[in-house]
Amino acid sequence: MTESSGVTRRHFLTAATAVTAGAGAAATAVPFVKSFQPSARAQALGAPVERDVSTLEPGAMIKVEWRGRAIFILRRTPAMLEKLGGIVDELADPNSEVAEQQPDYAVNEFRSIRPEYLIVEGVCTHLGCAPTARFELGPADLGADWPGGFLCACHGSKFDLAGRVYKSVPAPSNLKVPPHRFVDETTILIGVDSGAV
Repeated sequence: MTESSGVTRRHFLTAATAVTAGAGAAATAVPFVKSFQPSARAQALGAPVERDVSTLEPGAMIKVEWRGRAIFILRRTPAMLEKLGGIVDELADPNSEVAEQQPDYAVNEFRSIRPEYLIVEGVCTHLGCAPTARFELGPADLGADWPGGFLCACHGSKFDLAGRVYKSVPAPSNLKVPPHRFVDETTILIGVDSGAV
């Protein structure tokens, strides 16, 4: 490099240093910028969950996990559905009027898109305990008039077969219905409700 070409050794070293510094800054910034993206585990926790219910027998319930919460999927029998109307006077919110407990398409006596299937979060609305399924009729510990439902063993909150809370129990509201939809006749997608069928 000569003075006559207009490029001096000083110019060359300055340019080379600038390019090297720029490459170093970019290499340092990549992991920093990537740290702003959620981890694969975090993405999976918020992702919708698909469940095939073709083998779920009437009267049976399965649990799936969505966003770290248990989701109950109950396939109700015609007898279970029939009992829902007979206990309305015993329920605190029989018409699901408390907002944010269910999507609009679940504001009905069955609290579901299809009456046969109940889909609720398995989390008591009192202090977050997990209610247990108590589908048997009239057990000794719940009384002869118990029509089946869910019982929170932590503080005694009771919910019917539509996840509606009874009066005079610690839980203030019905079990939450998560957003969901039927992809086809036997597949439920939990976490997404656009185009609920």
